[in-house]
Amino acid sequence: MKGFTRTEPRFSLCGLHCGLCTMHLSGYCPGCGGGVGNQSCAIARCSLEHEGVQFCWECPEYPCPRYDGFDDGDSFVSHRNRQRDIAQVRELGLAACLAQQAQKRAILDTLLAGYNDGRRKTLFTTAVYLLPLEELLTVMNALESRPELTGKSIKERALAAVDLLQQAADRHDISLKLRKKPKKG
Repeated sequence: MKGFTRTEPRFSLCGLHCGLCTMHLSGYCPGCGGGVGNQSCAIARCSLEHEGVQFCWECPEYPCPRYDGFDDGDSFVSHRNRQRDIAQVRELGLAACLAQQAQKRAILDTLLAGYNDGRRKTLFTTAVYLLPLEELLTVMNALESRPELTGKSIKERALAAVDLLQQAADRHDISLKLRKKPKKG
């Protein structure tokens, strides 16, 4: 979109953690952080119309009708933590939240490099996005303390990681499946 740029592409206008999104990881973001000519995001257009606000919650009209039903389903990432994440940015500041996101990103990179059998990218990104950092660190410590995984096939390592992530999600009553948007009409 001509004239639209973001100074911080790891956290979206609407409050999603782009740095943990499967599309962002693949180098293609169809949203507000996608680069010149790549933003099809209606919220990015709205930002231009509202003097280029960096985040929607800085706009005096937020929350506006664009957000009606916005969090009822998921896009490439879960929307379930979006409001909590916005509150955290407001309380702690963007730098602190991005530092935590960087820790989560390092965990995600480790999962994708050492435990992804080619079928787990969405599950791993969703788990890292939704689970608390402390829980993710516990999962990673558990994986690293299992010497029997050394020399195992990638499929066996993937199953071990999935099992530990699912147990962590169950402890927090979190579903690791993305929710489909409800059909309109």
